[in-house]
Amino acid sequence: MYTASSEQFAKLRADGTRRFADLSNATSQERADALSDIYMPVTPEAGRLLYSLVRATKPAIVVEFGMSFGLSALHLASAVRDNGTGHVYTTELSAAKIAAAKQTFAETGLDDVITVLEGDALETLKTVRGDIGFVLLDGWKELYLPVLKLIEPQLVTGALLVADNTSMDDTRPYLDHVRDSANGYVSVNFLARDSDSMELSCRT
Repeated sequence: MYTASSEQFAKLRADGTRRFADLSNATSQERADALSDIYMPVTPEAGRLLYSLVRATKPAIVVEFGMSFGLSALHLASAVRDNGTGHVYTTELSAAKIAAAKQTFAETGLDDVITVLEGDALETLKTVRGDIGFVLLDGWKELYLPVLKLIEPQLVTGALLVADNTSMDDTRPYLDHVRDSANGYVSVNFLARDSDSMELSCRT
């Protein structure tokens, strides 16, 4: 999957910027459908980081906002399986990506620890019940803060939040929230790629 992603990225360099720009005023669903063939994975290094953090914290519930083809969910679910406890809830709008990811989860034997929430995350995440100990935010950036606000009452003390692509302007409201200690977080930013960053936040 990473090989396919890298090959696709090389081809996208020519017209990818224009393709994304054409969707600047589209709805979340329209963007998801238009980009249903595009891999948008975390880096392999970030995937190993996610695995390590979930192994270390042993969360009862892991929430991922923005599944795409499921590469990050594979790292999260592998950690849950190796912990022997927990469950991953991941969200996605694209029907094509949902079908492909479900097949991958079944082939890897991880489908029993992953629930794919199909549709608008601001609605589907309302069905998640219980203590949330780990969150990965990697969907549409302007929704990072609304998604956090929705699940915030269920975050346990010590819960970890990982937000990807935080060099993008649309993540600013989210970053302002988690970087304000009055809101109950300790947060740190670090480079995940040459030109992009991730934010790691702990619920205090």
